[in-house]
Amino acid sequence: MKLAFTVEYDGGDFSGFQRQTNAITIQEKIEDAIEIITNQKVSINYAGRTDAGVHALSQVFDFSTQIDRDCHDWINGINSNLPKSIQVKHMINVSEEFHSRFLAKTRTYGYVIFNSRSKPLFFNNYIHWEKTPLDFEILKREGEDLLGTYDFSSFRSSSCSANNPIKDITNFKAEKFNDFIILHITANAFLHNMVRIIMGTLVDISKNENKMSIKDIIAAKDRNFAGRTLSAKGLFFLGPEYDDLYKIPKPSKNIMDKFKA
Repeated sequence: MKLAFTVEYDGGDFSGFQRQTNAITIQEKIEDAIEIITNQKVSINYAGRTDAGVHALSQVFDFSTQIDRDCHDWINGINSNLPKSIQVKHMINVSEEFHSRFLAKTRTYGYVIFNSRSKPLFFNNYIHWEKTPLDFEILKREGEDLLGTYDFSSFRSSSCSANNPIKDITNFKAEKFNDFIILHITANAFLHNMVRIIMGTLVDISKNENKMSIKDIIAAKDRNFAGRTLSAKGLFFLGPEYDDLYKIPKPSKNIMDKFKA
C-alpha cells in the first residue's frame, strides 16, 4: 500500500529538503524516523525540493509499505523520532499510482517582508527585513504582471538544471498588515530560486532601484536583468494541490491562516 503525509517544518536548521551527502536535510530526518519504526529503509517521494532555510506549512511526501498501522500510530511514531522543528500533520491512504511530485497540479509559496527601519526582534528567523520604504502599490501592480504562462529564464539561478523554463503562474496576491508585506504566488512548478528572485525583483522595482518592469524582465529571458535573490528565511512553502480523488488536504492560500488558527 502507499501512504501520503503532510508535514510542516522550520527550515532554519537544515540544508534544504532533499537528502545530501554531507549536510543535514529534512528528507534524511524523515526517512531515518520511518526506518526506526519500520526497521526498513525507505526512500520517500516529495512535492517540492525546498532550499536551505526555507520553511513549509504543508509539504507532501509519500512511500510504499506492507506494514498496516493505524493513522495515529504512523503519525505519532514518526513524530516521536523527528526533531521538534519537523512535524507530520496528516496521513492519507492513496492509490499506488500516486506520486507527490509528478501529480501535483500547483504549488503555492508565501513570502513575508518586514518593511521598517526598526529591526524585527521577535520575527527575525521568519521574515526578510527591508529597511528602505517600499511602494506597495507598485509592488502589487508589478506582481500581478507575473500571471500567465511565460519563459521565466530571467528568474532562475545559474545552478538551475530544469530543462523547461516555461511555467504557468496562476495566482499572485500582495497584502499589507502594518509593517508586514505578505506575498503569495501559485504556479504549476517553479525553477530553482525562482520565487526568491521574483521577490527580490519586486522589492528592487518598488524601491526604484530597478527601472525595468516585470513584463520587460520576463521578455529579456536573462537573469542579469532581474533583481537580487531574497533571503530564504522569509519563504514558506504552503504546499501542493492535487486532484480531489486523492483526498490530500489543500494548502492554505494565505500564510496568515497559520497564525489565525
